[in-house]
Amino acid sequence: MTDVLQVARAHVLEQGLGLSEELLVEVLRLPDERIPELLELAHEVRMTWCGPEVEVEGIVSLKTGGCPEDCHFCSQSGQFQSPVRAVWLNIPELVEAAKETAKTGASEFCIVAAVRGPDQRLMDQVREGIKAIQAEVDINIACSLGMLTQAQVDEFVEMGVHRYNHNLEAARSYFPQVVSTHSYEERWDTCLMVREAGMELCCGGLVGMGESIEQRAELAAQLAELRPHEVPLNFLNPRPGTPFGDQELMSSQDALRTIAAFRLAMPHTILRYAGGRELTLGDLGTREGLLGGVNAVIVGNYLTTLGRDANEDIDLLAELGMPIKELQKTL
Repeated sequence: MTDVLQVARAHVLEQGLGLSEELLVEVLRLPDERIPELLELAHEVRMTWCGPEVEVEGIVSLKTGGCPEDCHFCSQSGQFQSPVRAVWLNIPELVEAAKETAKTGASEFCIVAAVRGPDQRLMDQVREGIKAIQAEVDINIACSLGMLTQAQVDEFVEMGVHRYNHNLEAARSYFPQVVSTHSYEERWDTCLMVREAGMELCCGGLVGMGESIEQRAELAAQLAELRPHEVPLNFLNPRPGTPFGDQELMSSQDALRTIAAFRLAMPHTILRYAGGRELTLGDLGTREGLLGGVNAVIVGNYLTTLGRDANEDIDLLAELGMPIKELQKTL
């Protein structure tokens, strides 16, 4: 029987081809004693097809809480009795957040809002915010504002939005267990419109929500099919008051297997540490993941949870000899 890591070495490392869904299941079932070997291969793949640079990004929420959707992992949903309440951020605060992000060396600043999709008020505020940031800060601007129409996609291109984030969240087969107020297909369609309009597509998901190993592999394969520029990988941080609030944390070993599997599914893609890594992986796991396929990080806090101190991440990258990617204003 051919060993899955031998197959991965031949196909992914040597040819730059992502592993199939079936082989990803095998990777995710590797025993704990083979995780160091798996991470070493994933790191080789990352270095060969992406290089040593790490992209650093900061995020800020323009509108927090009060979202009409029922994503079962999210404390920003207005449908759950979670402690997050609706708050809007003003433009000066947005510019200040962009400045603080730029000081870390980050090349990307993402504006996020807890909405189904942007209404005209939000579109106008984002336009004003982007103009104010561009006047004072030299940084790429990304947005994550929910599902879009074609007209809104075109408007974001005109505003100069560099990258748009819209996660699949979960595999198609598991999606109905996670969200009921919109469909997987609606998310997929927004992602296609973004990519076809010429913006970079940032599209990832959340693992540790009770999905099976097969569904974890399915998510990786479906993301690979979308060909996103960047994949943020989130680990469930169970939030009080949400339907997933009582879920057990994913084990660090399963998290590391998942990181490596996503790298082997998408050898050319930016794979970004996102929410939940502090609890799931801790300091040691964070280091192992950076040496196991991850080549981007969100620094500072997330939308409703605290992250690591930005300086800790920057210092770790320096210690590992991983240079921070320089700002690139053109695609």
